[in-house]
Amino acid sequence: MSDDARPLLVFFSSARSGPCRRMESLVAHIARKDRDRLRVVQVDVEQRADLVERLSIERVPTLVLVANRKAIARIDGRASAPRIEAMLQQHLRPIVV
Repeated sequence: MSDDARPLLVFFSSARSGPCRRMESLVAHIARKDRDRLRVVQVDVEQRADLVERLSIERVPTLVLVANRKAIARIDGRASAPRIEAMLQQHLRPIVV
């Protein structure tokens, strides 16, 4: 774990899942747009069974927002950009202009 204070958005996915592949570009866009406020990592559920079990991932895609080593928000299943943004805005620091 790094000393980076930004929350971490974990994108649980599978290469065999159509909904996951369709969400990849959306998650990549959010990662670029909010890179100063958020870290993003993609986890293949077939390669990280330990994380899947620890965070009780039952379906893909699933997004889990982690801060201070604790899951603070999640979205199970495919989600739209507005739904993801609404979840993130509750937990990210405001943008300083």
